[in-house]
Parts: sequence; C-alpha cells; structure tokens
Amino acid sequence: MKLHPYVLSASLLATLALYGCDDRAAGDAASTAPGAQSATAKPLADWPHVDSAIKSDPALETRVREIVAGMTLAQKVGQMTQAEIKSITPAEVREYYIGSVLNGGGSWPGQDKHASVADWVAVADGFHDASMAVDAKVPVPIMWGTDAMHGHSNVYRATIFPHNIGLGAAHDAELVGRIATMTGRAVRATGIDWLFAPAVPVVLDTRWGRSYESWSQDPALVREYAASYTQALQGGFADDANAIASVKHFIGDGGTEHGKDQGVTRATLGELINIHGAGYYGALGAGAQTVMASYNSWVDTGSGEDHGKMHGAKVLLTGALKEKMGFDGFVVSDYNGIGQLPGCSNASCADAINAGIDMVMVPDDWKAFIANTIEQVEAGDIPMARIDDAVSRILRVKLRAGLFDGKKPSQHAGAGTVEAIQDRELAREAVRKTLVLLKNEGGALPLSRNARVLVVGKSADSIPNQTGGWSLTWQGTDNTNADFPDADSILDGLNEALGAASVTFSETAEGVDVAGFDAVVAVIGETPYAETNGDIVASDTVTHSRRHPEDLAVLQAVAGKGVPVVTVFLSGRPLYTNDLINLSDAFVAAWLPGTEGKGVTDVLVAGADGKPAYDFGATLSFAWPAVACPGPRALGPDGAAPQFALGYGLSYAKGGTVATLPLDEATQCGEATALPVFNNADVAPYTLTMGAGAQEQAVGADLNATIEWPRDAPALRVRTVQVNTQQDAKEVTWLAPARLFSRSAARNNFNAFALNDGALQFDVALVHAPADPVVLSMTCGPDCGGSIDLAPVFAGLEPGEKHTVKVPLACFAGRGANLGATDVPFQVEADVPFAASFTRVRVVAGAGDDEDALACGKTGAG
Repeated sequence: MKLHPYVLSASLLATLALYGCDDRAAGDAASTAPGAQSATAKPLADWPHVDSAIKSDPALETRVREIVAGMTLAQKVGQMTQAEIKSITPAEVREYYIGSVLNGGGSWPGQDKHASVADWVAVADGFHDASMAVDAKVPVPIMWGTDAMHGHSNVYRATIFPHNIGLGAAHDAELVGRIATMTGRAVRATGIDWLFAPAVPVVLDTRWGRSYESWSQDPALVREYAASYTQALQGGFADDANAIASVKHFIGDGGTEHGKDQGVTRATLGELINIHGAGYYGALGAGAQTVMASYNSWVDTGSGEDHGKMHGAKVLLTGALKEKMGFDGFVVSDYNGIGQLPGCSNASCADAINAGIDMVMVPDDWKAFIANTIEQVEAGDIPMARIDDAVSRILRVKLRAGLFDGKKPSQHAGAGTVEAIQDRELAREAVRKTLVLLKNEGGALPLSRNARVLVVGKSADSIPNQTGGWSLTWQGTDNTNADFPDADSILDGLNEALGAASVTFSETAEGVDVAGFDAVVAVIGETPYAETNGDIVASDTVTHSRRHPEDLAVLQAVAGKGVPVVTVFLSGRPLYTNDLINLSDAFVAAWLPGTEGKGVTDVLVAGADGKPAYDFGATLSFAWPAVACPGPRALGPDGAAPQFALGYGLSYAKGGTVATLPLDEATQCGEATALPVFNNADVAPYTLTMGAGAQEQAVGADLNATIEWPRDAPALRVRTVQVNTQQDAKEVTWLAPARLFSRSAARNNFNAFALNDGALQFDVALVHAPADPVVLSMTCGPDCGGSIDLAPVFAGLEPGEKHTVKVPLACFAGRGANLGATDVPFQVEADVPFAASFTRVRVVAGAGDDEDALACGKTGAG
C-alpha cells in the first residue's frame, strides 16, 4: 500500500506565527496578544524561546526553595506521584505525601457513574484534608487532574460540548475561550483544579482514533485556539473559576505513521518544530503551567535517528521544552506511560525522570513506584538535583494556581452545585457554529416548519452517539439516553421545531411509505470510541459504509422516492462517504455535537417566516477524502485533491452544486498487515510475562538464563531456544498451574484486523503433550476476554514438531473478547506436564481465512 507522505510546504510554514517566541534562528515574530499570529513569520530552524504570560516571581521562587529545603526524600517523591482515586485513600495520601490524584475516563466517586456534584466535592475535600494533615514542615496541598475533554464530560448531568474537531470547523477562537472558561468553572465546582487539556495535536492522518480531539490539520489554527483556550481556562488564577491547563501530548501524537495510536511519528526536526510544535507555542505563550508527555515515538527522518518513546526523550522533554522554549512549569507523564520505555515498568523508570518527567501518572502501582524511586535516588541512578528540580516545578505551579490559599475545595464559589457544571445555551450556540454543509441540492434545506418529516437512522435519538468518546465513560460506550437527563437528541429538536404530530421516527424505515412525507431526515454516523478503539489500520479503507452498513441500508431505503433526503452525519473525523452523499439531497457534517441536539435543528429548520433562522457558517478544518484509501491530509493517489478541501463549506447565503460523486469500491488499502507481539524478544509495547495466581514477573531479555519462577515454589521454567532462527523462542515448562502472556500498558484496537479476517498467529514446537486443557486467551482487562482450548491441537503433534497456530480473532470475539480494547493478545494457561516453545507471536490480517486456520468449533471453549 502506498500512503502519501506529507510534504511540508513553504506556504504552510509561512502561516506559523509565534507571538512571544524569541526566534533566534528565524527572525522576530511580533504581536500584540498572547498566542496571536504574525503573517510574516518564517519557518523555524530550531525550537523557539516562548515568553509566558505568567512571569517569574522572585518572592514565589524564594518560597519554593524554602519548602524544598525542608522536605525529606520521601516527601519529594510523594509530590512527584499521581495516583488514581480508585487506588488510593485519604489516609494513604497523608502517609505517602502524595502530590496529586487523577480520575481517568470512567472513574467516579464510589465508582458510581451517577455520582452527584456534591459527591465529587466530598472526595476532593477528603484528599485535600489528608494532604494538609501530613507531618511535613510545610504541608503541600494536593492537586487533582481530570480529563474534561469537551466540558466536564466525565460528570453526570454536566453539559457536554462539541468535540474539538467540530469547534475547529467553527473557526472561532473566542467561542473556544468561552467554552474553556465554562469548563474551568465546572471542574472547580466538583473540587478539581487541573484539566488534562487543551489537546493540541495537528492530525495528519485521520485514521487515528483520537482525531476528534484535534481542532485542525492547520497548525496556525491549532496554535490560535491553544492560546485562547489556555488564557480563558487559567485566567490569572484570580478567581475560583480558573483551573490549571495541561497542554498535550508532547510531541507529535497527531503525526504517527498511518494514524496509529501511540505509534511512530516519522518527521524531520523542522516538521516537528513547525507543524507539531504550533499548539505549544500558543498554549505556553498564554501561560500553560503543565505539559503532558506523549505515548508516541519519534524517528527523525532528516538524520535517521530513532529517539524512541517521548517519555524517555530527554532531547525533547528537557532540551527542547524546558531549556530552549523556557518552560518553567512541570511535565506529567501519561497514564502508565513510563512503563513503555525499555527496561522500565509502570512502577519503576529512572530513565523517564532523568529525561524530564516531573510528575508520574502511576494510577495503580504508586506504592511500588515511590519505593523504587527512593531506592534509585539513594543508589545514584537519579540525581537529587533532578528530584529537586521536579519538585520545585510542581510547587511553583501549585503556588501560582493559588492552591496554598487555605481553602478546602468545598469552600470555593460554586462548589457542589449542578448549575456550575451546566451551560446549555452556550453549548447549543457552539453546535450551531460547528455544522458544515457539504451538499444542498434543490433547496432540500432549510426544512419548512409546516413539513411532514420522516426521521430515520440509529443516531437520531441517541445521546451517546451525539456525545461520542470521553462522555461519562472512557470510550463513550455503555451509556443510554437515561444517563443524560439534561440533554436533547436531534429527534427532540425536530419534534420541538416541527411539532411532534408532524414528525415520524423509524430507525430503519422498514415498512414506511416514504411518499407520504415532505422530507426525510437521516441521522447516521459513527458510534462512540476513544483512543485505541477508534483507530483504522493502514490496510483497511476509511469507507464509513464498510464499518456501518446499516447507515447505507437506511439511506437506500428512503432515497429515490421523490422525497428530498437530508443526511446529518455524526463522526469524529472525515470519512469516505461518496456513496452516502450521492443518496442524499443535503449532507451535513455535524461531527460529535454533544448534549445539545437542538443546536443541529436550529440550523436545519426555517424560521416562522420561512427563511433560515440560522445559517451554516462552519467550514472544514480537515480535508474530506475523495477515495477509500487516502493518504495524510486526505490526499488521494499521487497527491490527488481531496473531495472537499480544507476550508470548504456551503451556506444558505452562498450555495453550490455537488454533482454525482465517483464511487470507490476498494475493500482494502494494501496487503494484509501484521502486528508483532513477540519474536526473539518483546515487541513494544508488549511485554512477555509469567503469571501464577496473583504474582507476575516479566520474562526479561536475558537470552542465556533459565528462569524458574516463582523462586520459592516454581510454577514455570523458561529458557531461550531455537524454533526458526538462533535464540528466537521461549521454551516454557509448566511445573504447576500458571500462565504465559504478552501484555501492553495500553489497549489496542483489533477491530479492523477482524474485519480483514485477522487471526492470532504464532509458531510453536511441542516439548511435552498436555494432559489437561491448554487455554489460549485474548483479554481486554479484568473480567473481559475470550478463550479456547488448544489441547486438541497439541494432541496431534509430535514432540519437536513445529506448527503454526492461527486462531481467527472472531473466535475470541465470539467468546466475549472486546477486540477494540485488547491489552493481552496472547495468553497461554496450562498445568503440569505441558511444555512447548513459542515464537513469532503476532496478529495477522487475512490469516483467519487461510486453509490451515483453526475453525472455532474444532477447539474447546474456555
């Protein structure tokens, strides 16, 4: 498959302006406001110095030095530790001097999705009081971080705004600032003071499942929005509505090859600086106090140097960000991000701290992390100066943000009130401003208020599909309309605007006479996803109908009946939709509008005078693909133009004609691809691990050792042997009930592999046949997974005989595995006397359709 590399153009780079940047390599870039751009800025040759709107305060710096001087090593490391609220108690916060807690997506007080605002504040008070009751010379208030992705979206009854991709289409930085102000107020109302926002990726390939977190593929717009959002969120930390920003993910997360989540960004240094750095110049110039490191890796295509994972890239975290750009806040790791570095685990990584990570997000293994880090400092693996610098940065931010004001979270204005987490009018306005009209033939829009309208499509009355990922739950799944009592669906909006008697809803249009209506409104699109689950692998097409054939079916059911069809398309990214557009008289890209569906119908339905009540004003901030297999920036083969270019958008005032579009029938975008898990050694991000009961230990990289583990009562013996090439396999002998598995710190999305008849494939050589089941599993977290018994396979093998096992992913899915969120793609669980050698473990597209692939019925169900 040929994907088209993004070519950095001089005209694009000329738009990158850097107010507040002392561009020592490229000349001055002047402006009058933080984040404002200069039309004359030149492309940067090196990382610029960024002048923050928040200046250094000598008195505050003296206070920081005094506090650090009085701290023990345990107190310092505690400040550098961030634990998940599910995994820590206030008593433990006090005992270990914890500096921060977080709630991840789908984490709530008491694990109650419907926890009240008062419940959140009560938990915040408990943590705060514990942090102030320590035996330190100067107690340091705890800070709480949260993913408020589009409003305070993890909290029940909060207003949920359009995702960033929609706001980018609005091209309205002032609107983004007002949303940031409201979000800050909402977060502070629940007792939280720190947002993991703004996200500033410049996404080049919208196969990435986090594309909707990006405002645009245009670096200049991302920079402008980052400045506006940060300035509005933090203010001057002068009142109770201000919260701490965390600009993320540093750096290059939007540029990974084929849009793979946590993948490899292949770019020159100039591209990293001028494209992916743009949002940081805006946010840091506006005073952003924290930066979150990214999961991705960077390969410098100019020099050929592989800098590895960002969490260990000192040249960027320290050299670029802190030294050259002058950032004096602190860097926080992402969720278990340190565990992805070679030689590290979730609970131990001197390399990440030495590279420039100041606060470590270690949700569950925080006790071990503290013990390991103290030991590493005492052993000289981490210099005390690096610890003091990290703690100084954390204290500097806490002092600047007013956390030392002596107030409990419940004592701040608006704390505990539902009103503070809602602004439905602002969200409704935002929805109106994000809608992009791609097609409007024959005056299909606006709808007359006297029209009889048939409403179809799975998303017409679905708040979860409107809100998308990061809405109450991490992936936005496992929600119903009942979970959003303060919200309106698009169907609700049509009922209100047209009158319920004039609206008929049929999700599939089955058995409905379309000719009896004046218009059809079809609300279709993607279903919720977040990181990993939303990725579209490089070998698959971006054709929406391939993943959601029900949407094509419903349009085919209503089109061509002499009644205009208006399609409202909900999605987290542009997709190939020519087939759907051809079946529609009007086509609206509504993105993921959030809780206020009436904002959509405000624009679709005419006013009482028959004229548009509101016009379409948004234009594409991402190009829309013309082919099923586009390259970065939606370019077609050999750089052919997209279907709808960046900046495209029709309106009532200024229409346009869209002719019948050509159809691309491609079903795949290249040869079947493979995801390696283990071959000779671990393949990042997977770690081959032994498990017995509750105990686990990584096998490690020693090719010469024979491991008998656990030492006191061995359940497994592991040694390196040859199956295909020298020292390529692990021979595993079961001495007791135990398991061998490969696990990733993050979950991976295998749905596209499954669509392409994917299989889990590995080479195995039998050493000793089993007497009991050999359970092969693929898991997706605790109590989630699917398994099969491979004992029948081994029964047919001779000792020493090599065999390639191919188990269709559909077998695991049919037994309960969530292929969109897989953390362990390979696990073998068995008992004595089984022994075998394993290598070349991988997930392979197309292998499930091979003649030698196992049929699910020929294996035992686990």
